[in-house]
Amino acid sequence: MGADDNDRMQADEKTMDGLDGVTALVDWGVITATGPDAETFLQGQLTQDMRGLGTGPVRAARLAGYCSAKGRLLSSFIVWRLDENVIALACSADLLPQTLKRLSMFVLRARCKLADATGELAVHGLVGPSALRVLETSPDEVCLPDAWTCTVRESRSTLRLPDAMGVARALQVVPRGVATPSAPPLPHTHWDWLEVRSGVARIMAATAEAFVPQMVNLELTGGVNFQKGCYPGQEVVARSQYRGTLKRRMFLARCDRPAPPPGCEVFHSGDADQPAGKVVLSAPAPHGGASALLELKTSLVETPGVLVAAGTVLHLDDALPYRLPAEAA
Repeated sequence: MGADDNDRMQADEKTMDGLDGVTALVDWGVITATGPDAETFLQGQLTQDMRGLGTGPVRAARLAGYCSAKGRLLSSFIVWRLDENVIALACSADLLPQTLKRLSMFVLRARCKLADATGELAVHGLVGPSALRVLETSPDEVCLPDAWTCTVRESRSTLRLPDAMGVARALQVVPRGVATPSAPPLPHTHWDWLEVRSGVARIMAATAEAFVPQMVNLELTGGVNFQKGCYPGQEVVARSQYRGTLKRRMFLARCDRPAPPPGCEVFHSGDADQPAGKVVLSAPAPHGGASALLELKTSLVETPGVLVAAGTVLHLDDALPYRLPAEAA
């Protein structure tokens, strides 16, 4: 690592202390599943267990994937229960229409109505002290809710996401027209960068049907339940988990130039004739350069050579906030 890299890392670490504020997440959308069969329907469609989301003061929020019959991720969601008969699914706005259309094909006789609620619900991202303030469950609360929990008050849903670089993060979903959470404005790129650094993949239109869940570490970040019943692609996902057939994983990388966009192919100089993987997410870093999540062939990770995407050299980082399985580390 060169002197410029060290200077940038020190600057980024200093930035962590000052990251605070809110940004409108216009690249997110929300689907609602309404009706007495909403939970049962989603239980048969998603990689996550939809039971026990709860309706109490602090309820569960869960990461989930929606797969094709071939086990490829069509979308990823953050899921929580708005009330007894309504479940909300937040996802990338650019693939919401096709995801909603496909899910709707399988409702059949289930008492469940799916709808695009993006026109009614606005999604905001909060970080730092501003996130911690909205996460308080009462004025006297000492312990804040854990990651992947949610509170719903007066139609405001506040979800705690995993911290990134030691910085608290939260989603707040509110009806359109309701005041934005009171907090300093946050550059959207800062939110995106923390999302990358969290190591949690979000599927976008550019990456739909590109990955089996384990290729983007979805089971390591809590997005796959292997004890639940069947769902589309479940056999492929289970086979990848238990038969040792998975040869690709997601890694964190950095670069000195603007990062190539999601979906861009990554090449390794040791095998330049075919792609080594794809960019999953990327974002500019606060003090120059960028960070990216890369899905890569595990056999190439320890192979000497250079990773390149769209003419940009990428350097693998060891700062994922969770451990990869031994065969991928």
